Amino acid sequence: MNFIKELSKGLIKENPIFVLVLGMCPTLAVTTSVVNALGMGFAATFVLLCSNIIISMIKNVTPSKIRIPVYIVVIASFVSIVDMVMAAYLPALHKNLGLFIPLIVVNCIILGRAEAFASKNNVIMSIADALGMGLGFTLSLSLVGSVREIIGAGTWLGFKVTPLTYDPMLVAILAPGAFISLGFLMALMNMLKEKK
Repeated sequence: MNFIKELSKGLIKENPIFVLVLGMCPTLAVTTSVVNALGMGFAATFVLLCSNIIISMIKNVTPSKIRIPVYIVVIASFVSIVDMVMAAYLPALHKNLGLFIPLIVVNCIILGRAEAFASKNNVIMSIADALGMGLGFTLSLSLVGSVREIIGAGTWLGFKVTPLTYDPMLVAILAPGAFISLGFLMALMNMLKEKK
């Protein structure tokens, strides 16, 4: 039962974007489309899952004075794998995400979960935490990306979803649109939490 509890907390109760307000750089920068949001979400989830497993396994042999540099080396190793695989097999997505792939190394969600959870819990619980936080991050990015893509381009996953007479609002795809979309979605999440 604890596994399910840990898995589900990242989706709503401790959602990395809407509740903990972590990972704002990729949230604001790459959510111009759902494809970009999904790509970043899956990349971050892979890094989070793999690094949580390794950090949970080495926590007892890592001296406390060097634990943060060790965590960063572990995380950077998996980010390098993601970066190279994405460049080889998904070059268009790799180009769209650009600098934000290497920046996964310093993403607050990943380093925070390594320090706050994986370094204090067993491998199974660390897997549950990583999957929950990763899925919560991916779903949140996808939601912000969906709003921005539909309003800003009239498409969703590249397919036209608005009437022919719809005039897309370019501001939704630009930087101000990221802040506005995120703000409204956070307000909506807070409103829904208040009603419970």
